[in-house]
Amino acid sequence: MVTADQARRAVAGAALAAAGWHIGPAATWLPAVRRALSPALDGQGDPGHVALTFDDGPDPRSTPSFLEALDRHSVRATFFVLGSALERCPGIGRQIVDGGHELAVHGWHHEAPWYPRPVRDLRDVKRAADAVRRIGGRQPLWYRPPYGILTGGRWAAARLAGLQPVLWSAWGRDWTARARPDTVLAELAKTLRGGGTVVLHDSDCTSAPDAWRASLGALPGLISRCRALGLTVGPLAEHGIAEHGIAERFARNAS
Repeated sequence: MVTADQARRAVAGAALAAAGWHIGPAATWLPAVRRALSPALDGQGDPGHVALTFDDGPDPRSTPSFLEALDRHSVRATFFVLGSALERCPGIGRQIVDGGHELAVHGWHHEAPWYPRPVRDLRDVKRAADAVRRIGGRQPLWYRPPYGILTGGRWAAARLAGLQPVLWSAWGRDWTARARPDTVLAELAKTLRGGGTVVLHDSDCTSAPDAWRASLGALPGLISRCRALGLTVGPLAEHGIAEHGIAERFARNAS
């Protein structure tokens, strides 16, 4: 017979395991952790290539300006879009694809994952992936969670949708009110290397108003710097990222 104390310990153990499964992978938000445990999640690929990615769009006020700038420099990129924004602006989504760029999944809304919600994660990621496929005409390959926080539920939702989670290895802190093109470039330069993945934002939906202008202004300098280093710039699909199993590792450790 199971005693009340044994039952309490079993429930506590199950709760702890569930919390570990949910929270454990979120440790990969820390660059040093994901670099050590999963170079693929860190966006590490071909050492002669830099993957250029944008988050939080599409936005009719700003995304077209990024597409024009990329076209002027003959560069293609990966756009991690929010499904809700894509549904509101399907024409811009098609413009991204028509320009030779890649659409990827950033979720349905830009929400923080403070509490476990695996069913909702499954629904929202699948809904966003379906919108990308329907509007963009191609099956998306990649998933980047909002805020870069990869929980167990978000990982499972991505994998069930046929998506590989990818974060980044260089950012420009382009979401702040004090961001300027020069500060974005200086921040990127700290970790910009061949084989890395850059994240910028083509929308200010979760950034300071008009912060996207700093990203746009930094774009020519970023491209020039990469080319001066002998690096090509392009989308994740051309970056040579391998499969990874970081969340499975956390899940095993939590069980």
